[in-house]
Amino acid sequence: MGIKIIAQNKKARFEYFIEDTYETGIVLTGTEVKSLRLGKVNLKESHARIIDGEVFVFGMHISPYPFANRFNHEPTQKRKLLLHKREIRKLIGKTQEKGLTLIPLKIYFKEGLCKLELALGRGKKLYDKRETMKKKDAKLQVDRAFKQNR
Repeated sequence: MGIKIIAQNKKARFEYFIEDTYETGIVLTGTEVKSLRLGKVNLKESHARIIDGEVFVFGMHISPYPFANRFNHEPTQKRKLLLHKREIRKLIGKTQEKGLTLIPLKIYFKEGLCKLELALGRGKKLYDKRETMKKKDAKLQVDRAFKQNR
């Protein structure tokens, strides 16, 4: 039993400097889990917030399960994340710093349980994003040149 990645938020690594990551559990209903197993999830516009000592993820879109009838779930409802109390206190302290936010990076199944990788990130400025694109282009050019010389 390994890790089966369901969805990744690739845009998050471009938009934020990732400082720390946490593996969290997530509270889901049955139809949400079935939809996740089909891969019907989108993390693109999602973020997490701490409310009254609990961590919730907002904007994560899990499509309704097609074979469920009236007992289906709301696609973009807030969902509770499961963390240890000391981790939540640490996150409260860090998110009160200027510019730090909680971003879901990926959602996956690990040993049959659904997990969410939560990152503590600092937003990039426009010039940082340009620098990232330049580095990515340079690496791509080097890889292409190396592949052609083989």
